[in-house]
Amino acid sequence: MEKICILRKGSLREKIVQKGKLQFSVANTAIICVCQKKAVPLQVKLGNVTGTNIVQYKMLLNILKSKIHRVTVTEANLEYIGSITIDEDLMDAAGIVAGERVQVVDNSNGARLETYVIPGKRGSGCICMNGAAAHLIHVGDTVIIMAYALMTPEEQKAFHPHIVFPKAGNLL
Repeated sequence: MEKICILRKGSLREKIVQKGKLQFSVANTAIICVCQKKAVPLQVKLGNVTGTNIVQYKMLLNILKSKIHRVTVTEANLEYIGSITIDEDLMDAAGIVAGERVQVVDNSNGARLETYVIPGKRGSGCICMNGAAAHLIHVGDTVIIMAYALMTPEEQKAFHPHIVFPKAGNLL
C-alpha cells in the first residue's frame, strides 16, 4: 500500500492508494509519494485521474509530542554547522530522536528557533547550541525544547506527550 500526501496551499491532505490506482482532482498541487519510509517525488499529470480505494483524512493537527522543560544551556559552538546537541538520556526520556526537528524557546531572552537534534554524551547533561543558534541562545540560558507530530483529531484524543522535567545539571 502506498501513501500519497497532497500538499495544497498550506493544507495537508493524506490519501491511501492501493495497487497504484489514483482518484483525485488536483490543480497546481505538489504531490509526494512516501514508500518504504522514503520520500520520493511522484510524477502525475495534474488534472483528473481516476481509480479506486481512496481514504482521505479531513485534517491533521500539529500536536506537542515531546518536551524537555527548563534545561540550562551548557555549551555554545559557533563553528559547528547547525543544530542542538542534547544528552541522549534526555532525548530518550522525551521521545526525541536524532535528526528530529525541534523548537527551542529561550526563557532568559525570549528567543525562539527551530533546528534539528544531535545526540550528546549520555548522562552528561549536555545542551549545546550549535552554529548560528549560538548567537541567539547563550551558555547559562534556560530553554524549553519541544517536538511536534502530525496526527488526526481521533489520534490526538488518545495521545499524551512525553514531558521531562530535568533536575539540576540537566539530569533525570
